[in-house]
Order: sequence, then C-alpha cells, then structure tokens
Amino acid sequence: MTKYRNSKAALTSKTYNRESIESVTENIYEALSIIAKRSSQINLDIKKELHEKLEEFATHNDSLEEIFENKEQIEVSRFYERLPKPHAIAVEEWLNDNIYYRNTDEPSV
Repeated sequence: MTKYRNSKAALTSKTYNRESIESVTENIYEALSIIAKRSSQINLDIKKELHEKLEEFATHNDSLEEIFENKEQIEVSRFYERLPKPHAIAVEEWLNDNIYYRNTDEPSV
C-alpha cells in the first residue's frame, strides 16, 4: 500500500536528543529546516495516495440523496489516520540518515 506503512516513527509526541538531531549539520536550525521540508514532501505523498484511493469510491452523481456509506472507503480512511504523522516520519528518516541533503552555499565537487 504505502511506503510509509512500515515506518518505525512514533505515533505520539516524543522527545528527541537535540545533539542527535543537529549532529549531522552542526546547526539545529538547518537540521530542522531539512526535516520540515522532508515532512512537507511526505505529507504531499500521503495526501496524493489517499486521494487516488478515495477516487476509486467516488460516485459522480449530482443527487445529494444518494449518499452511501462505503465500508471499504471508511477502512482506507482509518488506515491513513493511523499512520505516523509526516513530521514524525521525517524525524525518524533524519535520525536514520535516510534523507539526502546538500548545502547549496558550498561549491560542488
């Protein structure tokens, strides 16, 4: 289904060691900026995937009386609600060195 399904990211709030987050860049603000950008990418991926799956259930009727509760659609929505939040996935990826980044101020080698 989704590539974020097997993420070991925390489902609830979690405190992280500041040094472990800033150790790669040696700047907490730069590290958080990278994590925030990755979080936005993950959020867009998840949102796009959810909309594609829900499109399968869409009925293209203009009648408001014909609204059906589709159990499969509800299960798909619940699955995505139970996923870790994008920021938690991004932090986990950062701590596991799974995020590629480069400093554009430095000349390329």
